Formats: sequence, structure tokens, C-alpha cells
Amino acid sequence: MSKANDKHESTIVKRGGGKHQHDEHGGAWKVAFADFCLALMALFLVLWLIATREQQNLEQIVRDANNSGMLEGQGQKPAIATEQSGSLIERFAVPRTGNGGSGDPGSPSAPKVAYETPSDLAALSKALTELSSSAGLASNLATVVTPYGLRVMLHDTDQQGMFMRGSALPTDRFALLLQKMGPLFAQMRNQMLIVGHTDASRYARADKGGYSNWTLSTDRAHAARARLLAGGMQSSSVLQVVGMADRGPLHPETPLDGRNRRIELLILTTAQSRAVSAMFGAPGSPGTALGPGATVSLPDAAALDTLRGQLPTTP
Repeated sequence: MSKANDKHESTIVKRGGGKHQHDEHGGAWKVAFADFCLALMALFLVLWLIATREQQNLEQIVRDANNSGMLEGQGQKPAIATEQSGSLIERFAVPRTGNGGSGDPGSPSAPKVAYETPSDLAALSKALTELSSSAGLASNLATVVTPYGLRVMLHDTDQQGMFMRGSALPTDRFALLLQKMGPLFAQMRNQMLIVGHTDASRYARADKGGYSNWTLSTDRAHAARARLLAGGMQSSSVLQVVGMADRGPLHPETPLDGRNRRIELLILTTAQSRAVSAMFGAPGSPGTALGPGATVSLPDAAALDTLRGQLPTTP
């Protein structure tokens, strides 16, 4: 009897604190939720960085468009007033073209150089080649001395593009190269044509009247002009800004070739510049007569093949 009582008294009953089946995974949801929050935060950070970059690109495009005149409205560009009735505050950042001193290449009173002969144009070509080499873009530049002036082609390669793909925003290297060309062009008396070219790639949704290669090539030509002006070139040095889309490929056999995407600067001789002005001037107006040696006709097919043969065949 006593042994039974002792056994009964030694029995201990434990209540609560037991291990339940669901306790093994009781904290797993917390780890999963933390991982989800971390991934969501990383996604928001990436989206914010992309939006910031796109905003910077849009601001740069607007600045280039402002400087090139595409957003000038009625043709009036904001400037510093010279009269007491006007404001002396410069409201918009515009390209600087020098301080107006006689030693400044951008000053109208500075001496100008005329490149008229093939040897003169070859010397200009050499100077431009040196600039492109110092900018690390030697393989992106090709020059050809033609009967109507110096043809300068700044084209894409597989390694380096002149603009962001599908955009009129120039790459940093190309923008810097154009600005370095500005002082050189500020010293010349010649005028130039600025021509934009694209490859044959099409926009996915090319609506009629919407953004197309025509608009892109024109915007790129305007952006190149704005960079040259920012480097000190006078606005009077530009005779025409044109966009040709993909209608003038350097390599028609490969219409998607990167070298078809380019900006051309055609430095005209004085006679050819007068001829181009005459083509678009009023018929019979004074000063529209073609000068000696000027030609408004394009070379024949054999001459064009000869010119293209002088271009580099590899990037």
C-alpha cells in the first residue's frame, strides 16, 4: 500500500510548454517576408535610378533643342538685353562663342582662314583627324576632299556610337569632340552643311506623322550644330542643317551597318557655298549668280565609287 502511494506521489504531470507540430515552421514566414521586402526595395531602387537617368537624358535633349533653335517658337531666342529697358539677367543657358576680343577665334573681328584648294582642305582634314585621335575616336572619322569641299563623316562603329541608340543625345566622347572642333571652325571663312543619317532600322510603331528616322536624323544634325556652337563656332558658319534618314547609306549592301549612322560636315568652298545659296534663293535676285568653278551636279556613279573607295573598310 505504501509503495503504491509513493509511486502515485512521484508522478509529475506537466501542462503547457509542449512542442506542437506547427512550431517547427513558426518563424519561416518572417524570413520569407524579410526577403520579399528586400527584393522589393532593390526593385524600387533600380526603377528610381532608371527614372533619374531618363530625366537627365530628356533635360539634355531639351537643352540641345533649345540651343539648336528647334524650340525657338517665333524665331526669337532669349538673350541679354542691351538697353536699359530690358533685363540684364540671362534667363537661359546659351552656347558661349567667345568674349568678343580680337584674339578670340569666335570673335567676328578675328582673322578668318579660307580653305579653297585641295591642299588647304587636306590640311583641314589633317587637323580634324588629329582632334578625333586625341578624343579616342580615330576609327569613327573619315574625310574625303571633293570638288565642292571637304566631306567629314563621323560615323558609328561596333565599338563606339556617336549617339545613344534611337536618341538625339550624343555620347560624351562625341559631344566633347564636336566642342573641340568648334574653335577650329570658328577660324574658317567657309560655310558648312550639317547632314544627319540613320541606318535602315525602323521604329516599332512608326505612325504617320510620328517620330521616325527622318525626325531622328534631323534632331541629331541639330544636336551636332548645338555642340559646335558651344565650342565657339559662329552660327553664320552653318549654311544648312538637313536630315536624310536612311536615304544616303555609305554601305547600301548592308543597310543596318553602323557606319551608315553618321553625322556629315560638308565644308564648302566659297564658290560652292554661293551655288548652294543660289539654289534656295529668290530667282533672279542679286547675288544669286553661280561663281566660277561652282557645280550643283552630283558626280557620276564611277566618281561616287571612287570617293567611297577612299573610306576605311573596317571599323
